Amino acid sequence: MAMLNWSSGPAGIPLRGEIRVPGDKSISHRAIMLAALAEGRSHIAGFLEGEDTQATATIFEQLGVQIEILATGERLVHGVGLHGLRAPHQALDCGNAGTAMRLLTGLLAGQRFDSVLTGDASLLKRPMRRVLGPLRQMGAELDVREGDLPPLHIHGGSALQGCRVSPEIASAQVKSAILLAGLYAQGDTEVRELHPTRDYTERMLTAFGWPIEFSPGYARLSGGHVLQAMDIVVPADFSSAAFLLVAGSVIPGSELHLLDVGLNPRRTGLLQALRAMGADIREGPTREQGGERVADLQVRHAPLHGVDIPEVWVADMIDEFPALFVAAALAQGTTRICGAGELRVKESDRIAVMTAGLRQLGVTIEEYPDGARIEGGVIHGGKVDSYADHRCAMAFAVAGQMANDAVLIRDCSNVNTSFPGFVPLMRQAGFKLSLA
Repeated sequence: MAMLNWSSGPAGIPLRGEIRVPGDKSISHRAIMLAALAEGRSHIAGFLEGEDTQATATIFEQLGVQIEILATGERLVHGVGLHGLRAPHQALDCGNAGTAMRLLTGLLAGQRFDSVLTGDASLLKRPMRRVLGPLRQMGAELDVREGDLPPLHIHGGSALQGCRVSPEIASAQVKSAILLAGLYAQGDTEVRELHPTRDYTERMLTAFGWPIEFSPGYARLSGGHVLQAMDIVVPADFSSAAFLLVAGSVIPGSELHLLDVGLNPRRTGLLQALRAMGADIREGPTREQGGERVADLQVRHAPLHGVDIPEVWVADMIDEFPALFVAAALAQGTTRICGAGELRVKESDRIAVMTAGLRQLGVTIEEYPDGARIEGGVIHGGKVDSYADHRCAMAFAVAGQMANDAVLIRDCSNVNTSFPGFVPLMRQAGFKLSLA
């Protein structure tokens, strides 16, 4: 298959318009999972039609769950109850979805049958150590390749026991895997985090009627309850909106209105960072959808200046750092990022990919083990490689809009995992972006 490349910018015109980015990827994954385990039929609106979330839906169909596609972004899930999943006839392919693999490891650890989780070449290079330890502590039997790499062999029939877990790394995926295993465990399962992470799973469990106590950095539940079907409206994905927030801030004369954006308080660290840099981003009236805070956002161009990013913000913006790197490259002065070592084990080593790419575009940047120091200035045209990382590809597309010549971005196919239709939607807003 031919590699998909983009040519980005320079934009030359302000960005304008009302835009709704696709549904939240994290919530879409969890909506399918909990709806499948619920009693009754759940209607999901705003479902992200991305490759990652479609992989999750396909896996549950292989596990015996009927999922009807009513329209684009709309699913009707016929729940089979907590113990109604069936043994799959083949390995379950998560594609590029690390969220799916980690959460499913916890969920499948409590089943009576064996299963195997695999994925694409990128996912098979991502270590699963952080989720294996806590689940083994609960009694799960899990086998992986050397280096704790997938495929993941999950041995069913284990009698899981609830316990207190303090993960070594603050990760919403690890916490969620533990809580999903806890649905099947005897006794109480308790998670205490070093730093609070996003609480999508906790909020959605509450919405589906499962008793759970949670607060920032803490969650506790017991097994033996029932999930009840419900209707879910998935908000627009903040991580996808992030690229427009940065673009609207740095492109002169721009004004964008982003509709129905999910503003989970453990997700919006980038808002704090951009505002600290001088961004003009305003929130409309907030409302609640499926336990999640949602609002429209208005972003207008404003000069940005460099800042030191507090480490306490890092966990709340871990998926938005590629966009932040570009904002820092276009700000006046120096931006320093520390405490973000988690970026090394995402879809790519995002610190290395963003550092190499921005250097190719003439940006002065020093790479740290857990972050970078970025000197704002002029971005030049050139060629960069996203290394098949969807968020890096989209971040470089934003950089190209402010470059003094076109930026060629290699290997952009995986953008469809999280933001299908990125190119036409960005062109609608005013981006100069095309296939190359």
